[in-house]
Amino acid sequence: MGGGEGSCLVLCNCMYNLLAALERQVFDFLGYQWAPILANFLHIIIVILGLFGTIQYRPRYIVVYAIWTAVWVTWNIFIICFYLEVGGLSKDSELLTFNISQHQSWWSENGPGCIRKEAPMAGIKGLDSHSYISVIGCALEYRYIEVMHSSVQILVALVGFVYACYVVSVFTEEEDSFDFIGGFDPFPLYHVNEKPTNLLCKQTYLPL
Repeated sequence: MGGGEGSCLVLCNCMYNLLAALERQVFDFLGYQWAPILANFLHIIIVILGLFGTIQYRPRYIVVYAIWTAVWVTWNIFIICFYLEVGGLSKDSELLTFNISQHQSWWSENGPGCIRKEAPMAGIKGLDSHSYISVIGCALEYRYIEVMHSSVQILVALVGFVYACYVVSVFTEEEDSFDFIGGFDPFPLYHVNEKPTNLLCKQTYLPL
C-alpha cells in the first residue's frame, strides 16, 4: 500500500469520523450533555485538521490527529465505564452535565420502543403543569445505546490511528529520500565543479 492509498484511507476515516461525531453531537445537544458536547466539538476540530493535513501534505497535522485519536479512545472508554457504572460511577449522576441540570441521555426517553407516561402535577399550572413519571416498553436500555455509540467511536479512532501513523511514516520517508538526492538543496553538488572546469578550459586555449 503506497502513500496515495494510505492518504485515501485516512481521508475516508476522517470523513466517517466527522459524520459519526456530528450525529453524536446532535443527540448530546438534545440531552443537554455538556461534557460530551465540548468533547465532540474539540473532536470535530481535530478531525478537520487531520483532513487538511492529509490533503495538503502536512505530516505534523496528521501527527496531531493520531495523538488525538488516542485521547478520544480514552474518553470513550470513560463514557462506557460511566454508563455501565464501573468503578463507582453512576449513570444517574450529573457528571456529564457539570451538575448544572438533571438531564440524562436523550435516548433515556426516546429510545427504540420507549413510551413515556406523564401525569399532571397537583396545584401547579403553566408550561410545567405535568411531570414525567416513567418510561416503559424500551426495546433497548439507553445506556447500552450510549455504549454502542462509544464502541463505534473507539473502533473508528483505532483504525484512524493506524492509518495516520502509516501515512506519516510514508511522508517522512519520501521527504528524507527527496532531501538525500538534493531536492531541497538550492545549489546541487554537480554545480560545484562548473567554475573550475571553465577555468581549465580557458587555460587550455591560452596562447603559449
